[in-house]
Amino acid sequence: MNGDATVTELALAAGRGDREAAAAFVAATQRDVWRFLAHLSSPAEADDLTQETYLRALRSLPKFAGRSSAATWLFTIARRVVVDQVRAAAARPRLVAGGDWQRAADTGRAGGAGRFEEGVVLRHLLDGLSAERREAFVATQVLGLSYEEAARVCDCPVGTIRSRVARAREDLVAAMAEPPRRLRAV
Repeated sequence: MNGDATVTELALAAGRGDREAAAAFVAATQRDVWRFLAHLSSPAEADDLTQETYLRALRSLPKFAGRSSAATWLFTIARRVVVDQVRAAAARPRLVAGGDWQRAADTGRAGGAGRFEEGVVLRHLLDGLSAERREAFVATQVLGLSYEEAARVCDCPVGTIRSRVARAREDLVAAMAEPPRRLRAV
């Protein structure tokens, strides 16, 4: 993400009605918001969740006062979008949940050799974490939010974020130490 101060200034200007600032705000933050949402939900759902996040954020920009960075504010909205999506999904039956393998394959090709495999391994490892640990780990270690910013995004104390990240690291190290599972021939 571009500098937090720059993104916050863009958000404040957009809130005052500057359309160019609004477009620049979205452009500066969209990649990290999508990554955050892809890790909290799935790459297959991240596009729709990102769109919903920006719909809510753009409607709320006039009320954004800059008490926290715009990035922290935006990730808080994104997290709420995921929570709402999980609640809505729990209320209706689901047929099949599958990953978007085509997008992942295309992203891997665009990112160079080995990036696809690394992404698959990372996704597998992160999927093994509890939702709270994954959320804290992605916010701080993947997106680079400070522990204080992550605490605001996750709506919990800083100590809880530190604990969740530490435990997530322990879980990831343990998962990486496990021997790979072999597929049995049928």
